[in-house]
Amino acid sequence: MTQTTNSFEPPKDQVVHNEKVGKTIPGWGPLFGALASIPLAILMIILGGAAGGAFGALTILLGILMIPSALVCLFGLMAIAPNDSRVLLLFGEYRGTVKESGFFWVNPFYWKRKVSLRVRNFETGSSSTPEEKDGTGKVLKAKSRTASRPSKVNDSDGNPIEISAVVVWKVTDTAEALFEVDDYEHFVEVQSEAALRSLATRYPYDSEDHEVSLRGSTEEICNRLREDIQERLMKAGVTVLEARISHLAYAPEIAAAMLQRQQAGAVVAARTKIVDGAVGMVEMALEHLNRDNIVELDATQRAKLVSNLLVVLCSDRHTQPVVQAGS
Repeated sequence: MTQTTNSFEPPKDQVVHNEKVGKTIPGWGPLFGALASIPLAILMIILGGAAGGAFGALTILLGILMIPSALVCLFGLMAIAPNDSRVLLLFGEYRGTVKESGFFWVNPFYWKRKVSLRVRNFETGSSSTPEEKDGTGKVLKAKSRTASRPSKVNDSDGNPIEISAVVVWKVTDTAEALFEVDDYEHFVEVQSEAALRSLATRYPYDSEDHEVSLRGSTEEICNRLREDIQERLMKAGVTVLEARISHLAYAPEIAAAMLQRQQAGAVVAARTKIVDGAVGMVEMALEHLNRDNIVELDATQRAKLVSNLLVVLCSDRHTQPVVQAGS
């Protein structure tokens, strides 16, 4: 018998990218140095032209080289806000991630990819549309998200239900988020939807046997949903903080029938309780009459008294008394 496991094992020839700290230096020194180099370079060109000769030509050449060097140096500056990060790449090679907020300078040839570390949330069933820009970079249409539509699935009893959930998550490993999946935001949305559908098919909507159900065991279901989503996002560098059921209902085609079923169950439960109480009251009445010798009843009279009392106690309408005039 083979044993299966849900853990993800990458192929042996696939490189797993683990997050590491990128090397930086404070950015104020390089900023002031680059800004001061530009007027110094202009001054060197002027002095070199006035001096003439080989020394003057060398001075002019150094001044000319200093201007583009200073401009290139400015491209290494970056300001990182709190709960933000920069992933550093050098000609396609991962060189580290900077998560500390502040003003820093790195190699100007680094490609710096911004990754937010803020807590995010979304509701399953909704879809996002990316922003649209023109050739100049002007935003023509801002990023937006459509309204949520509950997923329609069958529970473990085969009943069609509508269900949706709110998932709260954040990026904790920027290297895995960027290099292990194509689009980590879309990956989170799709895998959360798949985990919710899988969970809904494993449990009944409601249960009368005190077993785990979607409606009756909300806390346990939400914890299992969070664990299922986290297992699917294990190699995407994402941590799921919370997952909550936001909508749960029977599908419209069976909602009316299920409502009648619930009402019938409630009526049966109420009647059962009424009958249990009525039988106890009749038993107490007979014991009280017998104990205090108020009246002696034969078997026929006792049966008639029990019948009348049960009718009075169990009826859902007010009973009309009938007075017997004869013996």
